[in-house]
Amino acid sequence: MKLTESYKYISIDEYSATPKYIQLTNSILSAIEGGHIHKDDILPSICDISNELEISRDTVEKAYKNLKNIGVLTSIPGRGFYILDTAFRQTLKVCLLFNKLSVYKKIVYDSFLAALGEGAATDLFIYNNDYTIFKNFLEDKRDRYSHFVIIPHFIEGKDHAYEAINTIPKQKLIILDKRIPGITGDYAGVYEDFENDIYRALEQACPSLSKYHTLKLIFPANSYYPKEIVKGFSRFCQHYAFAYHVVSNIYEESINEGEAYINLLEDDLVILIERIQLLNLKIGEQVGIISYNEAPIKRVILNGITTISTDFARMGNLAANLIRENAREHIDVPFHLTLRDSL
Repeated sequence: MKLTESYKYISIDEYSATPKYIQLTNSILSAIEGGHIHKDDILPSICDISNELEISRDTVEKAYKNLKNIGVLTSIPGRGFYILDTAFRQTLKVCLLFNKLSVYKKIVYDSFLAALGEGAATDLFIYNNDYTIFKNFLEDKRDRYSHFVIIPHFIEGKDHAYEAINTIPKQKLIILDKRIPGITGDYAGVYEDFENDIYRALEQACPSLSKYHTLKLIFPANSYYPKEIVKGFSRFCQHYAFAYHVVSNIYEESINEGEAYINLLEDDLVILIERIQLLNLKIGEQVGIISYNEAPIKRVILNGITTISTDFARMGNLAANLIRENAREHIDVPFHLTLRDSL
């Protein structure tokens, strides 16, 4: 066994949203694939890697544990860690390109990794709803991955999103969450059906909504949320004869008894609850609340916030299965209403 100059080929990207222990695992595996690290080479100690890359010992330990589970790495007491087998090859190198990091995106990420398994390298990058960052990223890294899993939400430049996405070979492409007009070819997708999802969810909530005369959708200006949500909301209200209004700024909106609110953003939910409480209105009786996207905290706030939500765990699982099966299906994810005391 010999001590390899591993530091030349092992790196961490501080701008990547991928957990550092996964980055370290993938970096070592890539160095093996590139012929820079060989069978019987000794890897640096946990302390040495931790100091060199300025990461915690726990991070290095988790990465080395991953490599042991794969069968690439072993250790001998008093002699250190060395490469046991280089026959392993990562046929799947997946880039997850998400618009933002949130509780719900983490659910997608975790379920995707669990379903894809250990035999794949997965990197997560966040482009913050910025089309320019998104486009430049694809231009720089298009040839580095076997698959791209993209959640395509943009505040500006969304009319050109299909142009950048069409540069990805279709056998590599999986679109999540939102359909994008203009994408050509035979690619895979796992979607929400935004217009029909909110329509059907509100339809299920009709018995509870009947105590309210007006429904208000809080849909902030310059939002990346699809306008199809507004279409589905408006269609429901017209069909079931509710007065309705789309609110762009909850700070400025008057709040009155007999109204039910549907919010998209967590910050707006906090503001809405605070304003209702200042008016001494009873939530669930005088004013109703429905919040987008299920989360554990919503089960306990005010004895429970009613939610309408896609199944994010299912979304991640389906995306991974499409890659594993090399499928080109387009699948709609289940959408659920969960009634609680806020309505």
